[in-house]
Amino acid sequence: MSRYRNLAILVIVIAAQLVLLAYQVRTKEDVSLLRSVTVTAVSPLAKALDNVRGSSMGFLDRYILLLRVEQENERMRNELDRMKLENQFLRTELTTADRVRALAMFQQQTRAKTVAARIIGTGTGANSKAVFVDRGSKDGVQRGMAVITPDGIVGKVTFVYTSASQVLLITDPFFAAGVISQKTRVPGTLKGLGRSQVLVDHVQNEIKVEEGEWFFTSGDDRVFAKGLPAGQVRTVRQGKEFKEIFLDPTGLQRGLEEVLIVLEGIHQMIPEGTGPASGPVSMVEAPPESAEAATIESSSPALSTDADRLREKIKRIGEIQGVRFGNAGARLPNFNMDPNQVTRPQAPALAPPKPVAAAPAKPGPPPQ
Repeated sequence: MSRYRNLAILVIVIAAQLVLLAYQVRTKEDVSLLRSVTVTAVSPLAKALDNVRGSSMGFLDRYILLLRVEQENERMRNELDRMKLENQFLRTELTTADRVRALAMFQQQTRAKTVAARIIGTGTGANSKAVFVDRGSKDGVQRGMAVITPDGIVGKVTFVYTSASQVLLITDPFFAAGVISQKTRVPGTLKGLGRSQVLVDHVQNEIKVEEGEWFFTSGDDRVFAKGLPAGQVRTVRQGKEFKEIFLDPTGLQRGLEEVLIVLEGIHQMIPEGTGPASGPVSMVEAPPESAEAATIESSSPALSTDADRLREKIKRIGEIQGVRFGNAGARLPNFNMDPNQVTRPQAPALAPPKPVAAAPAKPGPPPQ
């Protein structure tokens, strides 16, 4: 067999080929059996390779797409953060503009001479409630001047430099100012506590003070003019000797960025009602029967303080009783009378004229 091995292999191959040809002729197929077997054997492998290639390409496509999506998301996040910052900046600018506009309007309406200042720093003490403003001696600021906002008092100037000043806030433990209640005109002393609220001291326990009541500056401390809002009562309770009255300082409720330094203060009346005046007051016309009194009242100068009203009252009492003040030896008038209840004396009615008798007629010449 080893001698005729090659010949045997050739015979076997030719025989197999003849068998395959016979099978193909019998089955009447155009595709050869060898090709069919070969394709059948190779197709699963080719399909597996194609699946692997498709999966790899799909993975690469999805990976690239995810990279692009992630980059787009990162760009959108950065854009959103930038827009948030711009929105916050614009909102802050709008709030600042509104605050500055309100400060300018208040500065125009008040009769006191003021200068606007901006907060540029805060104090360094642990319990210190002090700030620095960008106005100093070159702007006319002096030590002891009051610092206010349209909502109320803020503090007072304690140190003055060339282009800056230090302001002691009303919440500082070393701060004190004279105040008076709006309803009952109860005087007291406003003191800082080192926190958000302030205390009104030296009010007797027997005096009635209600929650929600307003306190205004009294002008006794010679720093704040009379009539400036100090705060609203939040808590009232009995103390050992004096009432413990805690206020919410209205001047600090909106934060501190811009303030007004009062160069020349003017006392003003404490408004009537339940709080500080917040807008213009509408008044109706005087009735017809009091038109003369309204004319007289409008021609007299406006009374701005209690002293002016007292002087006017004394002057009217003197006029009614016929007393001229300033003359040596002049008698003192009765100051207990109320000049508003004294009516003007009416002029006596004129008597009707008496009838005049007719004069007798003179006799004429005798007739001829």
